[in-house]
Amino acid sequence: MGLPPMPGAGMTQTIDNVKPIATARRLSVGAEVLRGGGVSFRVWAPLHQAASIVFENNVLPCTSLVRKPDGYFSGFAPDARSGMRYRFRLGDGETLYPDPASRFQPDGPHGPSQIIDPTAFSWTDAAWPGITPNDQVIYEMHIGTFTAKGNWAAAQEELAELANLGITCIEVMPVSEFPGKFGWGYDGVCHFAPTHLYGSPDDFRRFNNHAHDLKMGVILDVVYNHFGPDGNYLKSFSADYFTKHYRTDWGEAINFDGENSQPVRDFFIANARYWIEEFHLDGFRFDATQNIYDSSPSHILADISRAARASAGRRCIILVNENEPQHTVLIRKTEQGGFGMDAIWNDDFHHSALVRLSGWRDSYLGGFSGHPQEFISMARFGTLYQGQCYDRNKHRRGSPTFGLPSTAFINFIENHDQVSNLARGLRSHQLTSLAQYRAMVALLLLGPGTPMLFQGQEFAASAPFHFFADHNPELAKLVRKGRAEYMSQFPGVATPAMREVLADPSAPQTFEQCRLKLNERAAPGHAEIYAMYRDLLRLRKIEPSLRGRWPGGLEGAVLGPEALALRFFAEGNDDRLLLINFGADVHLGAIAEPLIAPPLGKKWDIQWSSEDAKYLGHGIAPITCGEDWRLTAHAAVLLRPVASAPDSRDIRTYLEGQKVPVEKY
Repeated sequence: MGLPPMPGAGMTQTIDNVKPIATARRLSVGAEVLRGGGVSFRVWAPLHQAASIVFENNVLPCTSLVRKPDGYFSGFAPDARSGMRYRFRLGDGETLYPDPASRFQPDGPHGPSQIIDPTAFSWTDAAWPGITPNDQVIYEMHIGTFTAKGNWAAAQEELAELANLGITCIEVMPVSEFPGKFGWGYDGVCHFAPTHLYGSPDDFRRFNNHAHDLKMGVILDVVYNHFGPDGNYLKSFSADYFTKHYRTDWGEAINFDGENSQPVRDFFIANARYWIEEFHLDGFRFDATQNIYDSSPSHILADISRAARASAGRRCIILVNENEPQHTVLIRKTEQGGFGMDAIWNDDFHHSALVRLSGWRDSYLGGFSGHPQEFISMARFGTLYQGQCYDRNKHRRGSPTFGLPSTAFINFIENHDQVSNLARGLRSHQLTSLAQYRAMVALLLLGPGTPMLFQGQEFAASAPFHFFADHNPELAKLVRKGRAEYMSQFPGVATPAMREVLADPSAPQTFEQCRLKLNERAAPGHAEIYAMYRDLLRLRKIEPSLRGRWPGGLEGAVLGPEALALRFFAEGNDDRLLLINFGADVHLGAIAEPLIAPPLGKKWDIQWSSEDAKYLGHGIAPITCGEDWRLTAHAAVLLRPVASAPDSRDIRTYLEGQKVPVEKY
């Protein structure tokens, strides 16, 4: 399984004429334990004419590496083995550096690298087929705050509960090694090394293996647009890892299309292969792809997509993008000129939902109204902005979505960014009435698209989620300043009084506040919401009309200033009608809207209601199909067709009453 070995590789080969080894390398960089014994090392360091491996505590003599004209250094240490620690000496300098492709940094990004043998772990998921874009329910998780212990082992113990809830795919926030004792992970500096803060690499493998046992996939959030500012030693190996031709909001842009960019491209392609092959991951979520710049004939993201799928072999994987402008070229097929990925985060859904729930329209929320038509349009077409001007600066947003499946759009009302962007890190249920929240959750989980939950959302967690990052004092000061400036885009937060209450990203208590209290799942006020999520996800799974997302399978109508209807068409007239009212009670009377009419010979009956008493609701009156339609305030109702008594107004009943042979008509 996986891509072919490096060019020239075979069952026996010589690396740079240094020493025969027993098998070929798989990846272009890093330390690889070979089946025949010993360890092969390879690193790109074109700045230098010499390089060597220095083993920690002098457990082995230094191993000199041989330089190739392209700047790669290679070597073989026959007595090296898994568990040993090492660093690189570059040139004749005294400074020792961790491996840019280190598989593990047990003492953090500034310490030595550790040799890891991935074959030592015993997988039991050989029959696991992977995941496809269809029928996924994604759960975004930050390992450090998901449990009290904040590690892989503790998170693994909760996977069965998530599977029982109805989650099918875990999306793990970045885990590449980063400095400090806590952080989001987006300032990672060792992209091949899962952070030591959460456990060992095998703990991560064990987490994934157990998820597969429970028929859940795991995808990893990867950051291929920048490196963190602390612990990043790449420039000591080559300045060509970065480019000044582009800029990102977080640091130097990565060189994917400039001079000497091919080894940089190979580094990231190898990284994607590594996670898929050695950790059996089921795909990726790519962070901020709008800041991955590449003018090459084949974009680096397209190359990574092909390599990742090839590495997965027969397993199916999904590739998800965060892309603020929402460019659909990312998720179109390669034969259509696209990058061949599967899905994109739908910020439009979140923004419209947040405006609906909170009433706020500051900053990037200004282009949304939360009007029923927005939700209908997103149910039918994915995103709202598909090239139109978005703000007062006349910036255009989005690109056409026509022809794309609904599974290509990841919908959410919470994620790590959007919760933390609220000054106090509040959850969506804390921004509105509980009734409105329940109605919005119904739209998220019963509507088309792929729903994504952010950890704790499913039980209305009391824990906030702030931005946190543990840096040295000088850098921490800059991070605090930068965070305050970013939050100033919201006028209310820009006031001196609000700036005073912003959580300090570097404070340990900021991080600790964000830990979930998982016992809230069974606590009053939380257990009822948890039951609602479980029931809705079960409905989504068992109802064919809700699962089927074929073209023409859904239509919608605005029923009032704050009310809408979505009709899901199904074979055998087994349709479903979802009514949502975000406003006050509505007495519609007669409705001149064909989507409201039940299938022939049927009447509508309530299948599910957000106002059910078991969800802390206030009950809901029966829905009638006659002349007295009433929509309860701040409620969502799912209707199903049931048999009805013959109606004298029905043409068949009329003809039978006149004793006219119906067959003639």
